[in-house]
Amino acid sequence: VQLQASGGGLVQAWGSLRLSCAVSGRTFSSYVMGWFRQAPGEEREFVAAISWSGSSTHYADSVKGRFTISRDNAKNTVYLQMNSLKPEDTAVYYCAASKTLWLPADSTDFGSWGQGTLVTVSS
Repeated sequence: VQLQASGGGLVQAWGSLRLSCAVSGRTFSSYVMGWFRQAPGEEREFVAAISWSGSSTHYADSVKGRFTISRDNAKNTVYLQMNSLKPEDTAVYYCAASKTLWLPADSTDFGSWGQGTLVTVSS
C-alpha cells in the first residue's frame, strides 16, 4: 500500500488545517490508519489512530479535544482535522497504515508510511 499525505502549510496560532492522506490499493478499508508527527530535533510521536470502520478512534493527550481523525473508505482517504493549533504543534505530519486488530500508538505497529507534510504554526 502507498500513502500520500497533503494539506500542510503555515497557519497562525488558534487556526485550523485539515490534512489528507490518500491511500492506493483495494484493501484500504482493512487497515487501521494513524497520524504521527515529528518536530525538529524530536522523536516521532503518535497523534491519532482510527479503526478500519471508523467507529473507534484514539488520540494523544496533547491533541485530544482539538484534533479529529476520520476516514472515507469509498475515497481511500484518511483525514486529520486540526483546530486551535498551537506553535508546539509545528512538525512534519505522517500518515501510516497498520494491519493490527487494535488501535496502536506505537510506530512499530505501522508497516506503511507516507512521505510527510509540514505544518508550521506561528505565534
